Amino acid sequence: MKLEKSIYPYNPEARTLPFFLSGIGGSEYQGRINRPDGYKWHQILFCAAGGGTLLYDEKEVKIGGGDYFFLPKDKPHIYYPDGKLWDIRWTAFEGSICYDVLTRFGMTEPIVITPDDLAMEKIFDKMIISQENDILYCDHTCSGLVYDYLIEFHRHMDSNADSSRSRQMSALLPVLRFMNDSFRNDISMTQLSGLMGVTPQHFCRVFKKAMNISPNKFLTQIRLDEAKRLLIERDASVSEAAAKSGFMDAVYFSTVFRKHEGVSPAEYKKNMK
Repeated sequence: MKLEKSIYPYNPEARTLPFFLSGIGGSEYQGRINRPDGYKWHQILFCAAGGGTLLYDEKEVKIGGGDYFFLPKDKPHIYYPDGKLWDIRWTAFEGSICYDVLTRFGMTEPIVITPDDLAMEKIFDKMIISQENDILYCDHTCSGLVYDYLIEFHRHMDSNADSSRSRQMSALLPVLRFMNDSFRNDISMTQLSGLMGVTPQHFCRVFKKAMNISPNKFLTQIRLDEAKRLLIERDASVSEAAAKSGFMDAVYFSTVFRKHEGVSPAEYKKNMK
């Protein structure tokens, strides 16, 4: 459904509501918007068709069909179409508890989501219908619908984050298997990144984002766990534990062990016994 209109409700009493709709509309030919001081309301925009670019904090984000993007008020931003057609549907809102809710939802910076259902579109349509047909109660109706809109946006934020981490973990599985199988050998970042078909720099960023630890530290922890097992279960000597757990030599092993455990390998072995 094409939408070529802008509605700016004005009811001073509505400004006391937990949420209130300050504007809603859309255009099939969205033009360039440049707000060096941000906008006076929070906004959620939906790309129904076409594509564009969002700029903020020296970041450039591509917006495609089906994407929603949130812009907090007073946040400097620019957005513009990448072609002639860019069908954008927008809502602007505020409210007495809006700041607290957005903060709790983690919506303090621009965010882009791609929902896999039509729930948000249906809520948007209800807001339009209420503004056009419900003169007496549209402010109160839309107050609840704005909250529903935010709830749905937040739900898809979590869903997108889970999906993203799941994809990262799937891509890392060959690397994790290799590290656990080959930690006794010398392993380079080039080897590990090659398993994913990416550069070592990109690999390190992906690994740390997914695992909350760098690949080097993760590999060191695997080796330390094996060394502790050898010291206790196999009664291995310090040099033997070092050699069989993938450390270059006993001196380096002892240095790393003390740094992580607070005691030397020999002291650890004695204390555990």
